[in-house]
Amino acid sequence: MERAEAYGFSGAMSGSFLLSCLLFAAVSRRQRGPYMDEVFHVPQAQAYCHGHFLQWDPMITTPPGLYLLSVGVVKPAAWLLGWTGSVVCSVGMLRFINLLFSAGNFYLLYLLLFKIHQKNKAVSGFQRILSALTLAMFPTLYFFTFLYYTDPGSAFFTLFSYLMCLYGNHKTSALLGFCGFMFRQTNIVWTVFCAGNVVAEKLNEAWKIELQKKRDEKISSRKGSFSDLTRVLQFLVEYLLSPKNLVTLTALTWPYIILVSLFFVFVFVNGGIVVGDRSSHEACLHFPQLFYFLSFTGFFSFPHLLTPTKIRKFLLSLRKHPVQYSLITVISLFLIWKFTYVHKYLLADNRHYTFYVWRRVFQRHELVKYLLVPFYIFAGWSFADTLKSKSIFWILMYFVCLLAVTVPQKLLEFRYFILPFLIYRLNIPFLSLYRQLLELAFYILVNALTFYVFLNRTFQWKNSDEVQRFMW
Repeated sequence: MERAEAYGFSGAMSGSFLLSCLLFAAVSRRQRGPYMDEVFHVPQAQAYCHGHFLQWDPMITTPPGLYLLSVGVVKPAAWLLGWTGSVVCSVGMLRFINLLFSAGNFYLLYLLLFKIHQKNKAVSGFQRILSALTLAMFPTLYFFTFLYYTDPGSAFFTLFSYLMCLYGNHKTSALLGFCGFMFRQTNIVWTVFCAGNVVAEKLNEAWKIELQKKRDEKISSRKGSFSDLTRVLQFLVEYLLSPKNLVTLTALTWPYIILVSLFFVFVFVNGGIVVGDRSSHEACLHFPQLFYFLSFTGFFSFPHLLTPTKIRKFLLSLRKHPVQYSLITVISLFLIWKFTYVHKYLLADNRHYTFYVWRRVFQRHELVKYLLVPFYIFAGWSFADTLKSKSIFWILMYFVCLLAVTVPQKLLEFRYFILPFLIYRLNIPFLSLYRQLLELAFYILVNALTFYVFLNRTFQWKNSDEVQRFMW
């Protein structure tokens, strides 16, 4: 990092942290008590603070990573600063843990952008800082910086694990992956993703050698035709069936293999993935979740995905491959018809934005969910087009992880899209400075509206005196 870039990054991080502290104070003043899921998280952390480590709220469905880390940070800080009484594990003090995670996420996002795009000499230090700042203010993640939720810590350890993987520190990466798992079970998928990075790299090296041997056939690992994909899949099967290759890959990825094995032991002993209340967290094949994720990504990445050039390229692709797109349309319609699930929370809880998205869009008419298929197809095509700089093996690996982390979820919840979105966004090419500024301005606008509504547009339920607030 050059000196000017170091100063710029320090200034951006300090400024954003100061702004976050001011916003944190505003949120804490308006909402002093636990809100939404904090009703479960805060008492559980406070029980740990008092040394009651065997006490567990059965309504909590995630492992105790957040509470253990909170005690590990708050207790020593209280001892050093002489704090006593209720302030030690108060709601505000516990929420402040996520403010620290937010600062850590900013730093990790910058380091990841630097590592992933280090070969692109056209990218300036200012662009890297701007992109890291934008992702650190990603609205769905940034909002939960100010509440005692698992999302900032989950993102921190997953991003840290990914960074260590890229630097080849696989034992450290697996250990951090375990920490991420302790915040949310589905983060085990991103441990598989880290292992997949190693495998994809080796596959790409072998594929280049294969292409060199068959130069006359003009095969490309990045072409989109069906015949090329068939060749790639055939090569993939042959490579993975080789005992020699399997031994090599095992030697490289054994820390991740151990962690995934421990995960399966946990699932067997626990009798399932969910800890605590399982009645509202049943796994199912909810394939439209992929379409919701693509729509979510299209909304928050419109400077990348929705450009006149991309629209023209998509229309040209439609003209060239009408049969393929017709088949994709039929499959999409079938998946929506047979695999759409509506969780009871989605219909009952009017404090979440998803409630209004579902009611005002999908419930307008039975045909709406089918009429959105053309948009889903464009969003999927544009999504894949932005990843064309990555190898076909990386794309396949990411897509498998994306399916694994979204499809089994019955509830439409934007928080479930945070990590797959960040991984995607980190790996696509940099935009022009104008579009980067547009993206940052859009995130700032969404955050401003979100916090304004949360703080000022309160309401009450008929049978409750508690103040209710709108949130992600």
